Formats: sequence, C-alpha cells, structure tokens
Amino acid sequence: MKKKIGIIDMGTNTFHLLIAQADARGYHINYRERLAAKIGKDGITKGLITEDGIHRALLAMQSFKNTMDQQGVQQVYAFGTSAFRNATNCIEVVRRIKAITGIDSNIISGDLEAEYIYMGVKAAMSIDEKSLIMDIGGGSVELIVGDNDKIYWKKSIEIGAQRLLEQYQKNDPISKEEILALDKYFEKTLLPLFEELQKYQPNILIGSSGTFDTLSDIFCHQHDIHKSPEEIETPLTLQGFYEIYEDLLRKNREQRLSIPGMIEMRVDMIVVACCLVRYILSKHSFSRIRVSTYALKEGVLATLINEVSKANSITV
Repeated sequence: MKKKIGIIDMGTNTFHLLIAQADARGYHINYRERLAAKIGKDGITKGLITEDGIHRALLAMQSFKNTMDQQGVQQVYAFGTSAFRNATNCIEVVRRIKAITGIDSNIISGDLEAEYIYMGVKAAMSIDEKSLIMDIGGGSVELIVGDNDKIYWKKSIEIGAQRLLEQYQKNDPISKEEILALDKYFEKTLLPLFEELQKYQPNILIGSSGTFDTLSDIFCHQHDIHKSPEEIETPLTLQGFYEIYEDLLRKNREQRLSIPGMIEMRVDMIVVACCLVRYILSKHSFSRIRVSTYALKEGVLATLINEVSKANSITV
C-alpha cells in the first residue's frame, strides 16, 4: 500500500499543510493548502498566544485534519515555530490541539527550523554558489549561508514581521521615523549576520516562501510573466524588489491590497518585511535575488526522503 503522510508547518502567521505519497521512488507531493491562522497577532510581543489566536489555530488544524482524513493520510508531522517557542502557554495550546484533532505537535528550535528551510530550498533549486537563504516568518527570521554541499552558518533571530509590525509600525503608510527606528533596530540585531556575510561573501540572496512569494507574484503581474502554481523557483530581480518596495512605502492597507499579486494574509506585514530585506541589501552586495517556493515543510519532506533512502540502502 502506498503510504500517505501529512506535514503541517504551524507558523506564526500562516499554517501550511503538505500531503505527500510514498512509492518505490520516494515521496511525491500531491496536495498543498495554507490558512491564515495569525496565532502571533496581539500576543507575539508579550510571549503568549491569545485566546483568539488559539481559536484560529484550532480551526485551521481541524480543517487540515478533515482534509487528511478524506485523503487517507496515515502519518502526520506537525511543527510549531517561533510563536510556539516563545509562548508561555505553549504547552496548553499543544494540549488543546491534541484534544480537538488528535494531532501531536512538535515545537522545534530555531536552529532546526533553519536547517529544514535549507533542506527545502536545496530540494527546489541548485545552490551552485554560496548564497544567503532568508526566510521571513511572522515571529522569526531564519538566515542560512550555504551552497549545494553544506551549511556554513545558520541562525534564527526573533525579528519576524508580526513582531516588527506590532513594535514599530503605528502609521499606515509607514512613516520615515518608523523606517529609521527599524534600521536602528536591524543594525543592532543583525550584527552576527553581517560578520558572517563579510566572512563568507555570498553572492546571491535566496528568499524562501512567504514575503518573497508575494513579491514574486507582484513582479510577475507587473511584467506579464505567467507562472504555474507548481513552479518551485519563481522570478524576482533586485531592481524589481526596489521598485515594489518604494511603491509599498507610499500605500496604505487598502491601496496595498489592490496591488495585483498581493494577498490579504501578507498585506499587513509586507512593508516591515520589505524594510528588513532592503536593509540587508544595503549592507552587502548581492548580484541577484532568487525565490524558492519551498521552505520548512518541504525540508521536512526532504529529510524524511533521505532517511528512507538510507534505510533502503542499509536493507540492500
């Protein structure tokens, strides 16, 4: 019988479900879904998941459970990230998810999250030269310097877009003073990154899912590029990023939402997220930018595939 597995990424802003089926050649993805659970909203800077956030998490997980039951999923891997890691009521939330859905949740470290993201990106594209991989979540940002062969450095920093939004952006459109305050904060918190960029000199910035997916969608609309939902690397240029960034700074929420390619689950956080990308680009010279649609959940899948391959080779 062909085994089906479900992988759930319980992110601070978005919950993702991936369903894959196993056969003799490994696992093959046959279903994807994402829901805006927003479990970090109004609690991320206080170190808790609010009752509203728990309610949204339970609804999302029950919806995923129904889908997995319909599709005959036999094994589920659920991973909680930054909002869970830092919540004082994390154990209670995990218990309530289990009570409602029967799903056990694993809360992973930022270090392991970064490793899974690297594995996901490597499954999507060839990383032929040293690159900085960047994944902007709602709670944390994962930064990895690596290539096809190995990770040279990795770090998870608690400066995700929901945190930045709640701490720094009170005006909409964002004010110049708020951008300056963000830059001052980045200067302090990203010091370890810039030391490693100086050391390893990565030439390419690879953005992983989330914010970068939306930036690529906007870029494709602007340039009449048609891409299919199955594509695992999508277009974006450095010039294209700067043009979108400058446009976003001038717009309020309603205006941003009307941008072709924008989606509601990204509209609030995309400005501060872009401020972070722009700051990193200003501090290190990259020749180009690439976008991987694969991230944590695909990295978990790639890790499982590797484990199956090793087990098969040992058996043989």
